[in-house]
Amino acid sequence: MPEMIGARLPRREDERLLTGRGRYLDDLDLPDALAAAFLRSPHAHARITAFDATAARALPGVVAVFSGADLLEIQKPLAPKVQHPQLRDYPRLPMPPEELHYVGEPLAVVIAESRYIAEDALELIEVDYEVLPAVGSTAAALRPGGPLAHSGDESNVAVLLTQSAGDAAEALRTAPHTLSEEFHQMRGGGHSMEPRAVAARFEPATGQLTIWDTTQSPHYARQQLSMIYEMAEDDLRVIAPADVGGGFGPKAQFYGEEVVIPWVAKKLRRAVKWVEDRQENFVSAMMERSQTHRVEVGFDDDGRLLAAKDVIEHDQGAYCAGLQVPSITTSTVPGPYKVPNIDIELRACYTNMVPTSSVRGAGRPQAVFVMERMMDRIAAHLGLDPAEVRRRNLIQPDEFPYQVGIMFRDGSPLTYDSGNFPALLEGALERIGYDEARREQARLREEGRYVGIGLAVYVEGCGLGPYEGAKIRVTNRGRILVTLAAAGQGQGYETVYAQIAADGLGLDMGRIDVTTGDTARIPFGQGTFASRITATCGPAVFDAAKQMRARLFDTAAVLLGCDASEVDFVGDLVCLGGDREKSVSLQQLAQVANIGKHGITLPRGITAGLETASYFSPERAAYASGAHAALVEVDPETGGITILKYVIGHDCGTVINPLLVDGQVLGGFAHGLGNAMYEEAVYDEEATPQATSYLDYALVSSAEVPPVDLFHIESPSPLNPLGVKGAGEGGTVPPPAAIANAVEDALRPLGARVTRAPVTPARVVDALLAAASVAGKKVS
Repeated sequence: MPEMIGARLPRREDERLLTGRGRYLDDLDLPDALAAAFLRSPHAHARITAFDATAARALPGVVAVFSGADLLEIQKPLAPKVQHPQLRDYPRLPMPPEELHYVGEPLAVVIAESRYIAEDALELIEVDYEVLPAVGSTAAALRPGGPLAHSGDESNVAVLLTQSAGDAAEALRTAPHTLSEEFHQMRGGGHSMEPRAVAARFEPATGQLTIWDTTQSPHYARQQLSMIYEMAEDDLRVIAPADVGGGFGPKAQFYGEEVVIPWVAKKLRRAVKWVEDRQENFVSAMMERSQTHRVEVGFDDDGRLLAAKDVIEHDQGAYCAGLQVPSITTSTVPGPYKVPNIDIELRACYTNMVPTSSVRGAGRPQAVFVMERMMDRIAAHLGLDPAEVRRRNLIQPDEFPYQVGIMFRDGSPLTYDSGNFPALLEGALERIGYDEARREQARLREEGRYVGIGLAVYVEGCGLGPYEGAKIRVTNRGRILVTLAAAGQGQGYETVYAQIAADGLGLDMGRIDVTTGDTARIPFGQGTFASRITATCGPAVFDAAKQMRARLFDTAAVLLGCDASEVDFVGDLVCLGGDREKSVSLQQLAQVANIGKHGITLPRGITAGLETASYFSPERAAYASGAHAALVEVDPETGGITILKYVIGHDCGTVINPLLVDGQVLGGFAHGLGNAMYEEAVYDEEATPQATSYLDYALVSSAEVPPVDLFHIESPSPLNPLGVKGAGEGGTVPPPAAIANAVEDALRPLGARVTRAPVTPARVVDALLAAASVAGKKVS
């Protein structure tokens, strides 16, 4: 049988998705189900002084209205997913009964016979608010004497995180050259096709709750509900739908709505369903990106880095849903470069905006933006080529495993396991036609055209623990069923893990089915996030498949009267010496080992139940990497940016399915391009969202995404038996840096400096005006 790992196969999922047969949560048919709608705070910071739902409850079709005060038994803090001993955690309640801390925070829920009735009832609820001062930025959060995001609190600082290696202060003091700058990246969201959604049904006869949830982490959701409801985990079943239209990070978190809907279903003894509408998604789904960096680098005459210091303000939003993003940022700043002296200080601040947590890239785009912008600044300062400065600083292939000197978010020393950063950079330069592009750039400048080249090299920590698992079972129909705890989000799990299982079993993957995201099917799991599943679940599937191969051959050998070493697969038959006349089928094996004969002893040597399981725990994170190159033209009159060519070099270790990895990288690039040029969740100084629809939020579409020249190199990770690393986020991480570098490079004759992402036409014009002002020139 040909090897499946490395085969370029189309997704099994595509047929149903392309023919309109996707299975989303909103498609879930729950007979007699009630609909829920949430009343949300119109204020960034307010205290509820009066609540009257009399008129809403009287509306025909309304079954119940619950305020936060009605849910006191489940008003327990939602714990941050990633914590820190020094975190000042302000309790995030499922539905606060008194004080509200961001526009969009839920304060009441209406349950009705239809969503239309529930929405009408929301307008009949009367609430009196005492509006309180709000915090609309990290600058405001840190301003002495400024407003507090939480009344009565002592500070808006949630936590101070520091990372250091060597002596950065001394190295900066003695460095031949130093440069400093302030950079900003703005807020943005995940914007899944299907937003967040929850449905629940309670079975009074068994006392069990079944919850359908568009979560990336069904086992995590079950764990949280078990603690809040004080129910045994076995009495809670959480199912992630087969299709959820993407997760991108926000769906990996745990929200108050996930607590409220099952509680209501249990209380009313009726199934209840809630699907977030798009306007709700804009104001209540978690976001990311917003950070301010004040960075200083020291370097020698050859452009070699001697030290980097970065002081970061991180917008945590109204609550701390987890510290994964700021902790990843602090460990990503050094990137693929040798930086002997590092000093990173980060303050995560509470503001009165929707909480922030992971969005595709999770803290890495911000750090890469900072370091890659400074690499270009070093080159400009010394009159060197930006590619050459990178060459002189890159970690070399013979230096792995490479100790960076600081810690990663998983608690282990930041150690790059493998890679070839120079090959990625040189491949990107070759494909962008770098030398010719530089010559053409000079020629076009003489014609008054502004073309620029931007580079960005990055490292991405992925394959995080603590573990992930898989089960494999031979069904009574004679098919192989692979069960994953992780919930697919469109990556092609049904295809990829059938490929891995096929190689582990030595069996045609057409006989293998894959199911995911159901806590009743597999007891333990972590979830789909942080580019981790292929590097954790992949080895678990492979190991469980090898165990199943041995179990099947041992069972067949007993029935055929031979040794297990004498049998092998021929189609779905286990044959003695390749002879189909001396064989047993998978279905026959299942009938013997799974079913048996009632009251009759199993044949000696046969183990009951054709099922295997495996859980893989990585020693530490693996590190994917890549290099992007962008060729752009900028119109200085309008600020418009045209991407002329874009190249991506990518290394995720062993590539299981090149077609699907290409899709992941290119999809990530589209997301990253949105972060680079379009997407921004604008808030005013009072923390009121100004972009609450696609009329105001420029979500990138296929029309804006240019063709990409994509190439892969494979540096297998030594940390797992498949040699794989993550591929889901890498395409998102470097585009803001590559585009910003290209735009500043294009406008270098005009002195414009790019310090904010997204790089919009308005910001380009502002940068030109600022440069002209400094130079004392008049801009036409």
